[in-house]
Amino acid sequence: MNSLVRTPDRAALPRIPLVPEEVARRNKVFFEIDTRFRRAARLLQCLWLKDRGIPTGHHVRGDGDDAITMELHSYLSRDAARAGRNFLSPEIHALARHELLMREEGAAIDEDRLFGNALSSMPLTFNLFGPMALDLKLATNTLRQLLPGFVHQVTGFIFEHSPGRRQERFLNDGTAWDLAIHVITPEGEEGTIFIEVKYSEDMTGPAARLRDRYDEVSRSVGLFVDPDSPMLRSLALEQLWREHMLAQLTVDQGLTPRAMFITIGPKLNRRVMAAFRVYENELINADDQDANRVAFQAFTLESFIDALSEAGADGLARDLWGRYCDFERVYHLALGEYLEKSSSHPAPLTPPSKDVEASLQKATTGTTAKRATKSRAQKALGAPQ
Repeated sequence: MNSLVRTPDRAALPRIPLVPEEVARRNKVFFEIDTRFRRAARLLQCLWLKDRGIPTGHHVRGDGDDAITMELHSYLSRDAARAGRNFLSPEIHALARHELLMREEGAAIDEDRLFGNALSSMPLTFNLFGPMALDLKLATNTLRQLLPGFVHQVTGFIFEHSPGRRQERFLNDGTAWDLAIHVITPEGEEGTIFIEVKYSEDMTGPAARLRDRYDEVSRSVGLFVDPDSPMLRSLALEQLWREHMLAQLTVDQGLTPRAMFITIGPKLNRRVMAAFRVYENELINADDQDANRVAFQAFTLESFIDALSEAGADGLARDLWGRYCDFERVYHLALGEYLEKSSSHPAPLTPPSKDVEASLQKATTGTTAKRATKSRAQKALGAPQ
C-alpha cells in the first residue's frame, strides 16, 4: 500500500486529540459549542488554509440587532470563497459551480457552507467525489475495491439528488442524498449507490418533522427489525432512516433495478461511527430480508482515501488525508504549545514510539471489538466527544 497516505491501520492516534481551549482561542478557532472532534477538525482546517495562504473570514451568529460577528479561521474570506479556494483544485471548483447551476428543483445547497466553510461536509463531498465524477475510470477502480459485489463499472454521478421532492409516492418531503452514483453491477444490471457523507457532525440534528408518511413507509419497506422503533426516529438516526427508506422506494417504484445506501464518516468521529453502528443494528439481517432490499454499509473516510491511493490517485489521496484526516498534526501542535508553556527548554517533538503505537492500537482494537454491541453503541451516541 502506498506509504504516502497514513491509513487507519497505521494511524498512531487511538482517539481524537483534546485541543485545549487556549490553543483553540490562540488559533482563532474557538467555538464554545464544538464537540471534541469538531474542535480538532476546525483547527485542522485552519492549518490547511494557513498552509496555502488562503485568507480567512468571519462567522455571523444570530440575526438583526442580536447578530454577533466573530473571527473564525475555519471560514474563508469572501473573496477566497468566491475564487473557489475551498476546493482541492480548480477543476473541482468548476464542477461545484456546474452542479450548483444545474441542481434539481428544490435541491437544498447552502452556498455559504459550500464555498466558504472549510469544516462543512458539503465541500468534502465535492473534494472526495469530484475527481471521480470527472474521471469515471478512477471512480470505477476505486469503488470496485470498496463494493466488489455491487460495482463493475461506474457510469455517472448526481450531486444533492432526490428522485422526487414533495411527491406523495416517495416521502412527500425534501429528503435527498449527498450524491447518487450510477453503476453497472457484476451481473450486468444497472444499479445506484446512494451516499450520505458526514465529517464534523455530532448527529444531534436538526431533524425533519416526523410525518405519518414516514411511519407508513417504515412498515412497508421490509428493512427494519421494528419499523416503529423510537431509535429510528431519534436525532442521531432519523436522517439515515429517511434516506434508506427513500432508497428502497426508488427500487420499489422501478427507478433503479438495484441499489445500495452507504454512509461515510471519519474513523475518529465517534458520534458518527456510533450512529452508523446503531442504525445497522436496527436493520433486518440481510439473510432474512425479502429479495431486492436495499443494503446498507458504513465506511470510514479513511477507507475511501486508501482506495483512491490504491487506484493510482496518490496525489489526491495525500491531499485528502492532509486536509481531513491528519489529526497527528493537531496533536503535535497542541503538545508543542503545552511544552512551550511548561518549560523554557521544551523537549523535541517526537511521535510515540512504534512499540507505544502498537500497544495503543492493540488495546483500542480489542476494546472496540468487545464493545461492538447495540447497547454500548447506543450509549456512545450520548457520550461527550
